[in-house]
Amino acid sequence: MHLFVAVDEYSVGCCKEIIRTVFKAVLDLHFVFLIVPSCMSLGSTLITVFSQVGYVPSLTNDEDFAVHVCHRHNHYPQLHVRKARVEDHDDLMPIFLHHDTILKETYGEYFLAELIEAQDEENHAVVCEVEGVAVGFMSVCSQVNLELLHKCFDLAPFHGLCIPHQDDILEPPQEFSIHESSDSQLENSSEESQKIVKEPQEAVSLETRESIQRKGTEAAVEEALSPVTSENTGEVEDSEKLSQVSSMVYMGYYISHRSSLSVSLPEDTSSFRPIYKGASTAFCIQLFCIDEKYEARSLDFMNFVFHLFHDKDFCIVSVPHLTPEFVLIQSFVKVVPFNNCTLEQDLYVFHRAGLLKTIKIRLATLLDTPGVEKLVSTLMPCKSILEDLKQYNEARRDPDGTPLQVFVAEVAEQVVGIAVIRNEMDIEYIRSHYNIEDFIYFNHHQREEHGHLYHFVLNPIFRHYTKFFLKEILRLGYKSCLYYPVYPQVKEGKVQSPRAHSLTSALHYLVPVRPRRQIVYPLEKLGINAPSKEVSKDALSYALNHTNRKLSLEPKITVNAKIVVVGASNVGISFLETLVFCSHLKFSNLTLISTYGLPGKKLLGNEQRKFLANDHCYNDRDHELMSLCSWVNVVVAKMTAIDRAAKQVVVSREKVVLYDHLILCTGRQYQVPCPTEVDISLHPTNREVSNSCLRRYTGPIPCNHFTLNDEEDCLRALAWIKNNSITAEGNIIIYGNSIDTYTTVETLLSLGVRGSCIHLVKHPPTSIITCINDCAVEGAIEDALQAAGVNVYRDALLAQWNNGLYPDPIHTASFTTPTKPFQLPCSMFFSFLEKNVDYETFKAFNDACLVYDGRLVIDSNFHTNDIAIRAAGPLTKFSNRYYSNEWTHSNFNSKEIGFQLAAAMLKLFDPTLEPVTEPPADLDRLIPMYKGAKIKGGILPGSYHYLHVSKPAIPTPLEVQRAQSDFGSEIVTGNVKNGNYFRIHINKYRMVETITCLSKVPFPASNYIRLFGQHEQALNNLCARYEDGLVPDLYSYFTEPWCMALFHDRFIDLRKALHQILSSKEDENLPSMEELARQIEDEEINLPEKPRNYLKRVFQETIYRPLVEKSILDYLHYNHYHLPMYAWPGII
Repeated sequence: MHLFVAVDEYSVGCCKEIIRTVFKAVLDLHFVFLIVPSCMSLGSTLITVFSQVGYVPSLTNDEDFAVHVCHRHNHYPQLHVRKARVEDHDDLMPIFLHHDTILKETYGEYFLAELIEAQDEENHAVVCEVEGVAVGFMSVCSQVNLELLHKCFDLAPFHGLCIPHQDDILEPPQEFSIHESSDSQLENSSEESQKIVKEPQEAVSLETRESIQRKGTEAAVEEALSPVTSENTGEVEDSEKLSQVSSMVYMGYYISHRSSLSVSLPEDTSSFRPIYKGASTAFCIQLFCIDEKYEARSLDFMNFVFHLFHDKDFCIVSVPHLTPEFVLIQSFVKVVPFNNCTLEQDLYVFHRAGLLKTIKIRLATLLDTPGVEKLVSTLMPCKSILEDLKQYNEARRDPDGTPLQVFVAEVAEQVVGIAVIRNEMDIEYIRSHYNIEDFIYFNHHQREEHGHLYHFVLNPIFRHYTKFFLKEILRLGYKSCLYYPVYPQVKEGKVQSPRAHSLTSALHYLVPVRPRRQIVYPLEKLGINAPSKEVSKDALSYALNHTNRKLSLEPKITVNAKIVVVGASNVGISFLETLVFCSHLKFSNLTLISTYGLPGKKLLGNEQRKFLANDHCYNDRDHELMSLCSWVNVVVAKMTAIDRAAKQVVVSREKVVLYDHLILCTGRQYQVPCPTEVDISLHPTNREVSNSCLRRYTGPIPCNHFTLNDEEDCLRALAWIKNNSITAEGNIIIYGNSIDTYTTVETLLSLGVRGSCIHLVKHPPTSIITCINDCAVEGAIEDALQAAGVNVYRDALLAQWNNGLYPDPIHTASFTTPTKPFQLPCSMFFSFLEKNVDYETFKAFNDACLVYDGRLVIDSNFHTNDIAIRAAGPLTKFSNRYYSNEWTHSNFNSKEIGFQLAAAMLKLFDPTLEPVTEPPADLDRLIPMYKGAKIKGGILPGSYHYLHVSKPAIPTPLEVQRAQSDFGSEIVTGNVKNGNYFRIHINKYRMVETITCLSKVPFPASNYIRLFGQHEQALNNLCARYEDGLVPDLYSYFTEPWCMALFHDRFIDLRKALHQILSSKEDENLPSMEELARQIEDEEINLPEKPRNYLKRVFQETIYRPLVEKSILDYLHYNHYHLPMYAWPGII
């Protein structure tokens, strides 16, 4: 104990309650020490809980220190457990009825007494008591329905909870091949790897081996169970049992999507289940209840009940998955269900050896090598673990001088765990690229206190000691922080990691750290004032996980609710990101259903990524820095139906995914156009043709027809171009009006397709607003298309493919126009007509009776007409009762929509937030308005780099906006012909509202996006400087050193801090600066001078100026590693 402060009147009671809470919160804590100078008295309060045990000498003073100790057993003792008696009924019933009345209603008032009376050799009832009063109850039974469990759960790591038998069938009857790569290819993986449910034709799923794949496992079954013996006579029996079970547990496989181990099975063996002939070696908990005051001592039951079943090694319990994770099962291992499991229960397993209390963590020695070899022999990274152990025993550091430490966990003189850490040598990079200061105050930690976790292996029997292992690593290694990176997997199946990392079962006990947005620095212009190379280097991307001393004592709240997200759109990814990075919550059942899985696979190189325009929500690097696959189960399939009654999503027409909360974020996609089917030989015009936009194409989809909606589609199109010699001789038709038509044209030109072979056919516009909505930019694009020789056709409707004959493949395409029809030869056909909801997705909504009116109908809180189903993104529209049909989620930033959706969901799960209450009916009459910028960009014809940032708004022609009286002003530099066009729109409040860039050379788009919403005075008085002719080029203006802080990710925090200062009062009787400005605006006070001069004078003469200056200087000083180009007092 370092500090205790309390009001005298309540000090004794406070002290005892605090000490009791400490022991209750930290289960493995047994002593609290208080060390004070020997001459100091503890006082009347602390002496009631601490007793002196001795003295320790002082190293600096002559006076010794007195050591006082507080014991757990005096404040939160172990419970006495015994067989239940009928007379315990009256003590226990209030506890049961406090939690649930179903048992009483179902089985009668005296069900508990009857259960206690019915005890026999197979059924036992036990209670725990305090001072003669029963405070907890557990009913256990040796009869377990193993047949059902074998069908629903992957129990292979526990040998099916059976005794080994010579007739056991543990392998599929047909051979299957496992292709194993070197350790270097496993260089960093995560046990929390995604589980992928493949389409039927992709025989990759191996349900009997999926326990390691599934993130929800928590089982840490990567470690082989090894025999443990004990010299302690009280543990001999348990040690013998542990020795026996080590031969039962099948650990001969290790399969993970993130590893480079691939499995190929014939379809008839992909559903193989092991068959166990041995007798059951498990008993189950049927009923359990305990008083909340003693819940933390729940594990005290286990030693007693295992002694009731001497021939059983495993205790199992199944609970409804929506049940909050209580203390008892936190020591159990959660078993992974099979894909086809439809049980509404989660299964947990506990082995009797988990009761052994003799675990010891220490530094490894040479004598530990045989034990470690036995422990890790079945693991893929076995070689790298043993090499690190050898290097530690030989030199205590790597050949490059990096300090190395290896710790082992030992039980009864047997090695049951190993951890390898090195000093974190890249700490400057971590601090500057990750929000590590969300968890630590960086300046309070010495450099050598930062450790890097490379390997963590712990026998799953002792999984509940993981936190203890980590705490001991920090203590014995003199570390205060540990970091564990997860490197991305690239398409070749290798992992980008400079040194091997093993999969770690400790990942659930670490917290994911958010990456930080980086400034794009003009390094040449900054020169010696640029950040250091450690900060600005382009290192391999990885997701960072972290723990420290403080976090090791903070519990995570487990949320077992099945949250299923359909669609890997920006909204869906933002929603998952928000949930995953809630550090105090652990979502164990997050599932994403997506046709192609998670995005960010780097399928295309940077030079090939220009097919589609960019909304700047996420890029490949962002996905690498998040590593959502470490926390989210991914079902690679397409949703085909929703069973609302059973709460199931049907994928690929045959598999089901259960949900408690369903999130629909499928978005809208480009669809195959439906030809009008008119005969152009009759020379029809558009007026004579019925509009086919609302008709759905039902014919065969031609093999050379492409609708590009994501990277997978772009990759397929690129492969077709390369494999069919399109660049040399093909004619390519691009049909539509969106900005993606322009980016696709530019991509084709960059691939070598001749402009004369590209036909840009524009559909008749449905609105007077174009996709660019800027005449200057559109003129530059038209000139570039003409210069490249691209053929452009306007107001054309698709009439026929192949003159009405069989359309696959497309050889010709016919179109009608307002004047005369025309026909074009076709090698590839790209369709970019208006996006719509995919038909199969619509049918799933419609068949599930979800209200659909052109789009899926939602309310202001994202709910559909089913309370368990939410939806967001361009897929949706607001209900007609809001009278806001012009406003949909399409008008807003998708990333912000996903964040707000997650915020609405978190109110259901996060106890730190205000409880959910029904809003007044009047508040549900307005739609929510979001403030994030709408962004689009890409590379347009003429190799123009384009960026457009604007506020959420109903689309309006730019000329109409300019004609409005409250439009504000524009700042424009350069011109489109020279390729240096930069336009900023400043609204009437002098805030940046729109940014448009068109440049022949690449520019730092992420920097310019940060300008949105800034006041022009924050941009170094931009308007005044522009009017004075001091800003000839905005591109150059925003590369000057002064503006780097504007692009910094924490600049918004500075603004909030300054606003808080100006809104605070210097004196209770005086108004704050904010209130003063409001009074002047409302003409509540008369001023003898100009308002601006008056506010300046007040600011100068009061405390506000020094406070503001101090806040700004603190900001610059604390972030100097990102902003070294700024000076502050003391730097010179």
